[in-house]
Amino acid sequence: MKKIFVYILLFSSMGLIFAKEALAVCPLCAIAVGSGIGFSRWIGVDDSVTGLWIGGLIVSMIAWTISWFDKKNIRFKGKTILAVFGFYIITVVPLYFYGLLGNVQNSLFNWGFFYFDKLTIGIIAGSSAFYFGASLYYFLKEKNQGKAYFPFQKVVMPVSPLIILSLIFYYLTK
Repeated sequence: MKKIFVYILLFSSMGLIFAKEALAVCPLCAIAVGSGIGFSRWIGVDDSVTGLWIGGLIVSMIAWTISWFDKKNIRFKGKTILAVFGFYIITVVPLYFYGLLGNVQNSLFNWGFFYFDKLTIGIIAGSSAFYFGASLYYFLKEKNQGKAYFPFQKVVMPVSPLIILSLIFYYLTK
């Protein structure tokens, strides 16, 4: 199992070698998020923590798609909304039909007739955290005359909130 995981990781990272330029969120960042999802499920980490990384990956893919539309000069009204809803739908619907999402036994807490699924809370928090980290990177870069403050800041800024929230969620659900 570990050997297969290593081969998949190596194969998926081959795209970095042939990448022409970094898009809205760097490819290294997306690989870090994708690896985080696989690793957390592999070691049996709680679904709320896994949801954080799924949410981060969704936001990363949305940013890449919008950047790709812009690069290819594809312009139409609502492309951002389409990308956002599209990626959340193609992620959430399969999770729901496989029984991983919307399960009462997998809820973090109940409030009357409403229950808050661990994976859903994780996806929402992870999406927000990744977006906040990426936005903070661009804000800081703009304040520094278009330069990063340190090497790999474009990777560290979006992934750091996910790591911090992963630790918080891990200890809250332990």
